[in-house]
Amino acid sequence: MTPLRIVFFGTPDFAAASLDALSKSVHNIVGVVTAPDRPAGRGQRLQPSHVKQLALELSLPLSQPQKLKGDSFLNQLEAWNADLFVVVAFRMLPEVVWRLPHRGTVNIHGSLLPDFRGAAPIQHAVASGAKRTGVTSFFITEDIDTGAILLQQAIAIGKKETAGEVYLRLMKAGGDLAVDTANALGTIQLEGVDQSLLLNGNEKPAPKLFRQDGRVDWRNSAEQVADFIRGMTPYPGAWTTLNGATLKIRGTDVGANESALPHLEPGQCFVEGDNWWVGTQGLPLKLQDVQLAGKPFLSASDVLRGYRYPIEFLGTKGH
Repeated sequence: MTPLRIVFFGTPDFAAASLDALSKSVHNIVGVVTAPDRPAGRGQRLQPSHVKQLALELSLPLSQPQKLKGDSFLNQLEAWNADLFVVVAFRMLPEVVWRLPHRGTVNIHGSLLPDFRGAAPIQHAVASGAKRTGVTSFFITEDIDTGAILLQQAIAIGKKETAGEVYLRLMKAGGDLAVDTANALGTIQLEGVDQSLLLNGNEKPAPKLFRQDGRVDWRNSAEQVADFIRGMTPYPGAWTTLNGATLKIRGTDVGANESALPHLEPGQCFVEGDNWWVGTQGLPLKLQDVQLAGKPFLSASDVLRGYRYPIEFLGTKGH
């Protein structure tokens, strides 16, 4: 195997795990590209990305371009003289960039492509009730997440796992896959498998998520609502409304055939002792952890003990 000269592109902690793994491999990280520092926190002070922090710790050459087509940035990429670009959780690269290295530009994606193409594959996989997911390495082309697949690593999704928990496991798997992919490309010239050959018509998209996308629809089945809440945890967060105010939800328990409970319409609540049940299209759900506006997350039982208003319905007409 020939050790490769690699330029790494990435920004969040998910990407930093791959950079860390590659830095410990036989390959040479000759440059790191990450987003410019962004203001964050109450003081809106400029904060470096996770990838920048790691690159500085490892004393790796670093670039934070505002424009990916700028002459100075393109000149820097050419000066690094890389064999391979590895991209993890970075913005879309222009063709003038991804065509530069002779071994190609590889992306590490948090799903088993061609399923869940898009910016939020982990959340959508968990929210859809998928039983497995994984990471995929593929060659970048002009269309997002559609290039030829190189390697994949699958993991099972636990019945109670949240998107945040799956994210952490895929973050580690993504680092391992980045190294395996670089090793393979350093050994032979892979062409990959055309994704069009793998399509079966049941693929789901994974578009970027925003706060409003986390609204719970109690008109779905109990399993669907529980999966949706797991998929929206911790980001963008699952929420509904209680007496006109936002109520965030972080955990539920799907009951068995609760014959002792009254029939509940979607969104209708039934409180019994420490238990807070909510109706769905079918079996009721028991809330576990919730957050009232301006308060921290608490167990549903703790919230019930301190809440002084009627608890009759969540949402409006079940949504």
